[in-house]
Amino acid sequence: MGLDLAFDDAQEAIGTTLRQFCADRLSEDAVKARAGELDRETWRELAELGVLALATPEGEGGALELVAAIEPLGAALFPGPLAATCFAAQILPAAERERVTSGQAIVTVGEMVAAPGEPALVPFAPEADLFVEVVDDRAFLAEPDGAVEPVETLGGEVWGRVALRRGAELGGVARARVVHDLVLAAYTAAAGLRLVADTAEHARARRQFGRAIGDFQAVAHPLADCWMALNSGQELARAAAFDFDAGDEAKAPVRAGAARIAAARAGVETAHTCHQLFGALGITLEGPVFHVARRLRQLASQPPGDGPARAALLADFGL
Repeated sequence: MGLDLAFDDAQEAIGTTLRQFCADRLSEDAVKARAGELDRETWRELAELGVLALATPEGEGGALELVAAIEPLGAALFPGPLAATCFAAQILPAAERERVTSGQAIVTVGEMVAAPGEPALVPFAPEADLFVEVVDDRAFLAEPDGAVEPVETLGGEVWGRVALRRGAELGGVARARVVHDLVLAAYTAAAGLRLVADTAEHARARRQFGRAIGDFQAVAHPLADCWMALNSGQELARAAAFDFDAGDEAKAPVRAGAARIAAARAGVETAHTCHQLFGALGITLEGPVFHVARRLRQLASQPPGDGPARAALLADFGL
């Protein structure tokens, strides 16, 4: 028996609302101009739509509604710690969760990759009001142990280097990872599909040897490969959301992990392919797609890492 992963009318309505929201708030020029900063007003407006509370006890929808909201945000390259916020919303105490899901507080999730107390590179650290540190399968509320050193990133996000001092331990990390991975996959796949669409439009307009370059198999076939790989990641994210909402604790981590890994790989390969097909325009800061491609590359390295996702996949294959 197959699984119908098409959104229902209510989920489609969520997507329509978010597409209009992004069209009203995020022009191409605005996305490029806001690289390296976080617009808190727009973030709070997103929270007022209920997006950040989805799949939480207070939210009015589950993981499928969350994916329906994330896909148009990914296509618009909506800036901000979306996956980290959804991760934290699963494990924070009620008071802190309400601050985060209402948009009043920005949360970031860092992963210990050095000795305790040593500075780590943490996404959105200069903007964060709350910090969560992940250590293997455990998570802790944390506070900066010293000043945050801002770090410029290729992907146009504001990151920072900071030492964290651990506080209370938080439970529910396995559940939070599922939500994080399916959100990251849905966003990445949508951003990649947007890049494929932009590149296909360029291939229809750009002419060489008296023909549109899209007529050549060396252009059309790589784009088709990218489209199929990204759609696979997108469908896996929807399937993981279905399992999560159904309470299937065995399937959801495997599918969410597979979705994250598939979308990340497809996103990076799409960035490379589309750079080539755009030529010099593809790697020009002022060009039409570099801001999309660099975001895809950075999404592939968001903490917490994909080690547990890979372990779940290997275990599912009996390895």
